Amino acid sequence: MTQTDQAEARKASVQELRSIASQVRRDIVRMVHACQSGHPGGSLGCTDFLVALYFHALRHDAENFTMDGIGEDLFFLSNGHISPVFYSVLARSGYFPLDELKTFRRISSRLQGHPTTHEGLPGVRVASGSLGQGLSVAVGAALAKKLNGDPSLVYSLHGDGELQEGQIWEAAMAAVGKQVDNLISTIDWNGRQIDGDVDDVMPLGDLRAKWAAFGWDVLEMNGNDMAAVLEGLEQAKGRTGKGKPVMILMRTEMGKGVDFMEGSHAWHGIAPNDAQLEAALKQLPETLGDF
Repeated sequence: MTQTDQAEARKASVQELRSIASQVRRDIVRMVHACQSGHPGGSLGCTDFLVALYFHALRHDAENFTMDGIGEDLFFLSNGHISPVFYSVLARSGYFPLDELKTFRRISSRLQGHPTTHEGLPGVRVASGSLGQGLSVAVGAALAKKLNGDPSLVYSLHGDGELQEGQIWEAAMAAVGKQVDNLISTIDWNGRQIDGDVDDVMPLGDLRAKWAAFGWDVLEMNGNDMAAVLEGLEQAKGRTGKGKPVMILMRTEMGKGVDFMEGSHAWHGIAPNDAQLEAALKQLPETLGDF
């Protein structure tokens, strides 16, 4: 049995995933507080999804990371500003030492505000944060897998505000035109972006109808209910290999898990002070041990 197969056999249960998610949310607020910089809102909202992906759905090998990822599922984080949740999940799943989370956004750290590649951080295959580019990368990676006869899947995550970038829609057309049916993309559909509500900044219209009109196979899920996330990911996997890329429209709440952060764009990119950190941690049980 390969290490990837062993990881497949060790898929976490719903309760285990909820426990991991609570710890990851603690990591997020502590990381951002420690350097007084970063993006807690979207990170907290996407925690359940990324925990479910890395600890259950994704076929990956943290101990033997390679940039090409042959024989593994690949994940690309397009909305790279939610790096706190990405780094926590990578560390908690074994890509690099947990203690390294203490270096988040520090000078010379591998854990920069937006993920980069020149520091050689295991688990990161593309620099991200310049919004709109991640879908193009994911489409290219998925095409490469098809050309190489690799049956693994490619996943990507995007913010809903990111859909205001034109490159997203060019990539959407390319994915359909080239029948990239080994790609599962997800939109963090929380309705918030740095300047306010998405509908006030640049309305996106009927997202389900829009992606369907571009030719994608579209489904929706509740991104803050662990059982629903697992079900949604399984449904998406079942729709691959049928001639169309798959899009998951994932409803989330920005700041999920910390009551005073939930539902407001104000926490998109600011750090909690000491009192706010204390209040947040009281709502997030320590389950795996803090870094």
